[in-house]
Amino acid sequence: MTAPAPRSMRATLAPALALALAACGSGEPSHAPAPIEGLETLVVAAGEAGAGRAWDGVVEAVRQASLSAQTSGRVTAVLHDINDRVAAGTVLVRLSAVEQQSGVEAARAQLRAAEATATEAEATYRRYVELSEAHYVSKLQLDEMRAKRDSAIAARDAARARLTDVGQQSAYTTIRAPYAGLVATRDVEPGESIGIGQPLMTIFAPDALRLEVSIPQSDAEAVRARPVASVTLADGRRVDASAVTVFPSADAATHAVRVRVQLPPLDPAPHPGTTAKVAFPAAAGTAFPRVPQSALVRRGEVVAVYVLADGRVSLRQVRIGDRSGDAVDVIAGLTPGETIAADPVAAVQALIAARRKR
Repeated sequence: MTAPAPRSMRATLAPALALALAACGSGEPSHAPAPIEGLETLVVAAGEAGAGRAWDGVVEAVRQASLSAQTSGRVTAVLHDINDRVAAGTVLVRLSAVEQQSGVEAARAQLRAAEATATEAEATYRRYVELSEAHYVSKLQLDEMRAKRDSAIAARDAARARLTDVGQQSAYTTIRAPYAGLVATRDVEPGESIGIGQPLMTIFAPDALRLEVSIPQSDAEAVRARPVASVTLADGRRVDASAVTVFPSADAATHAVRVRVQLPPLDPAPHPGTTAKVAFPAAAGTAFPRVPQSALVRRGEVVAVYVLADGRVSLRQVRIGDRSGDAVDVIAGLTPGETIAADPVAAVQALIAARRKR
C-alpha cells in the first residue's frame, strides 16, 4: 500500500476528486474539460499472464519445536532470546537441579546397597550348590537360596533403572536446542517457578520453510503435470519454489486440493505465520493492466486515476487487484495503451490552472 498523502495534498485532491466523481455520476451536462499541457504522463502497460493464477498462503516451518519443561523447578538462567541464532545442542534454559540431584544421590546409594545384597546372595547360593552336591543341605534349602539370589538380583536391576530415571530427570534441568535454528518465542524469565509441561521457548529452522494453499480441483491436474510455482513474499521479494507437491486427494466438503510449496533457503528468511502469494504458471491467469501505485488516488473506498485523452484530463474510478513491487493490477476501469497522469497532485494542479485560464 502506498503511504498516506500529506495534508496539503489531501486538501488539494479531495475537492477535485469529489467534483469529478460527482460529475461522473450526475445526469446534468457539464462543461468540456480544459486542455492540459506539460503534465508528466505514462502509458498503461499490460500485465503478464505467464505468472499464472495466485493464491494466498501462510509461511510455516518444516522443523519447529515448542520446548516445554519435563521436570519442575525454578528457572536459573535464560541464555538466549528472540531472534538469536543457535547451533544444535546449545543450552537455552537452565533450571534448578537441587531436588533432582538429591534424587540421583539417593538412587545411587540404593543401587550400591542392592549390588552388595545381590553379590552376597550370589555367593551364598554358590556355597549351597556345593553343599547340595555333597548332600549336606536339602533340595528345598537350595531352592530357597536360589529364590533369595534371584530376588536380590531383581532388586539390583530395579535400583539401576531407578538411577537411570532420576538421572534423566536431572538432565531435564538443562534445555538444549534440538537442531540449529532461530529462537521464535521466549516464555520464561529467570526466577520463575515452573511445572511439567510449561512452555519455555520455541525454535524453528529458517532454512526449511514451506506454504500450503488450496486450489480448485479444476486446476489441480494442470499443476500436478507442471509442478512449478513462484512465491511473492510479504516484503515484495519473489522467489521460485524449490519443490511443489500436490496432495493426492481433495477435501470432501470444498472439493479443493491442497498444494505444498517448498521455499528455498532465504536470507533474511520470512517469519512463520506471515502471508505470501503463490502463483502457478500451469493455472491460467488473467493479464490485467498495471500501473504504479504512486499514480493512484485513494479516498476511503474510492480508488481512481487521472486519464488523459486529446490533451484533456478526467478522473476515472478503477478497481485494483494484486500488487507486485510498486506496480498494481487494475481489474476494471483501464485498458492497456491509455495514458494516465504519473503524479495525481500535479494533475490536480494542472486541472485547476487550466480551469482558471478558461
